[in-house]
Amino acid sequence: MPSYQLKPLVSESEGIELASLHPHLTQLLVNRGITTLAEAKSFIAPSYDTELHDPFLLHDMEKAVVRILLAIQNNEKIVIFSDYDCDGIPGAVVLHDFFTAVGFSNFVNVIPHRHYDGFGLSAKAVEAMRAEHNPTLIITIDCGTTDHEAVEFAGEDGIDVIITDHHQPKATLPSAYAVVNPAVGSTYPFSGLCGAGVVFKLVQALIARGTFTLPVGAEKWWLDMVGIATIADMVPLTGENRVLAHYGLKVLRKSRRPGLQQLLRAQKANQAYLTEDDIGFTIGPRINAASRMDTPEDAFLMLATKDEGEAGARVAHLEKLNLERKTAISLITKDIHKRLDLTEVLPDILVMGNPAWRPSLVGLAANKLAEEHNRPVFLWGRDGNGDYKGSCRSNGVVSVVRVMEAMPRGFKEFGGHHFSGGFTVEEEYIHTLSDLLQEAYLTLGEAARFKEVPAVDLELRLDEIDSSFLQAQAQCAPFGMDNPKPLYLFNNVVPTAVTAFGKTKEHTKLVFDTAGKAREAIAFFKLPSQFSVEPMVGQKLSLLAHVEQSFFMGRLDTRLRIVDIIST
Repeated sequence: MPSYQLKPLVSESEGIELASLHPHLTQLLVNRGITTLAEAKSFIAPSYDTELHDPFLLHDMEKAVVRILLAIQNNEKIVIFSDYDCDGIPGAVVLHDFFTAVGFSNFVNVIPHRHYDGFGLSAKAVEAMRAEHNPTLIITIDCGTTDHEAVEFAGEDGIDVIITDHHQPKATLPSAYAVVNPAVGSTYPFSGLCGAGVVFKLVQALIARGTFTLPVGAEKWWLDMVGIATIADMVPLTGENRVLAHYGLKVLRKSRRPGLQQLLRAQKANQAYLTEDDIGFTIGPRINAASRMDTPEDAFLMLATKDEGEAGARVAHLEKLNLERKTAISLITKDIHKRLDLTEVLPDILVMGNPAWRPSLVGLAANKLAEEHNRPVFLWGRDGNGDYKGSCRSNGVVSVVRVMEAMPRGFKEFGGHHFSGGFTVEEEYIHTLSDLLQEAYLTLGEAARFKEVPAVDLELRLDEIDSSFLQAQAQCAPFGMDNPKPLYLFNNVVPTAVTAFGKTKEHTKLVFDTAGKAREAIAFFKLPSQFSVEPMVGQKLSLLAHVEQSFFMGRLDTRLRIVDIIST
């Protein structure tokens, strides 16, 4: 099987409409199915005013808006109940900011604890909210579509529930007052919104129907939260999501939130030049660290507060939690390495667990181990309710979801895709999980394998990476699901230096003598010996790599991010 698939060059007839654009931009656009100038203009500079859909096309939006406006008018107690991740928390901030901006204060934000409460709205959570806050209305964010029991329990207590969510429904919907979800019904033109995106549509609808004295376009300032969630939650960056991500990044670069500003300063990231990578590697991990290591409210308050002092304290706490997260994962990995050192022959699938491990952390460790040992890894821990939960990661060849589907018993529930997934194990099978997964893998044989060949956008020379090329690529950003970061082939390049760098020398850097702007190529958490071909100084090789720019400590850096090193 080839190591990559090079997309064909744009033909003269294909590129005729895009002839006025930079040729590299034309190639990237055609590779993404964009062949007309109108499509190109919409993709490069989406319109906020004309390309967002009518929020009232969403299922039950009219009912939801009428009920919320009534609650505001009557000063009813509202609880905003959001998920604890990098979609639910920013979404909660959007609704919090809207209520605050219109002068409504009789609401409270509640976020479940990942370790003790788990995902979604539960009867236990409803009972706790009733006892502490006595609401007449609960609005969910990024959850609730399948939580029938909790919604019914709330209704018996006289509490209306409005669900805003984007997850797939079951055959029947909960008996909620309204279910606002693009995956429900067929009236909304775009099904890919994240949870925060759905909340933003709700806010648009409330502003349209309400009689608030908000400045025109005030809701645009909340797009920073929608942008974070849309990019972090791995929803398709096409259609309406491209508009939200595009303008979300624009607002993020100007955001006045003291928590965000201080977080970025602490990480020496230049706010004016933020990209989707800054969300993925700086903002997102710290928001998620709150629920992985402590209480999710820490992240919510960091984003929502307008107080500089409180923002600084929240940022410092999140940074501490993020370091604790890294330490905890390092300890899990160290424990696993000790066990592996005592194993003479590694099984086809690595399965390990410890009741002391937090399930919220094991996926990050599994990812690293799958790369190290080139095989699927299943890791489990025990949550605060005594359930054995885990995460699995593929080595890029074996489909973990096919293996789980082939296991006849042992799982309470599982889900995911070819490369990663999650699961809950029945207690009686926890000690035989390794044998069961190994048996399922062997039974599947070749059917377990799933190899995705990287699609290369373009073959380039290093000296072609100039300012015009970088500008052309930037017009296709932000990158993410369904709009992947462009992948390039660099043939017959010769490194003048090959080094391992970092505190523990676990990253790779190649240096090239070139007139182009990218003189270095790096790969994190991968040693030179772990590529398809080990790079040597002075020897020709071929690179599969992304071209990226970053601003760090006031300096613009252009470099290659290595995907693989292959023979010429």
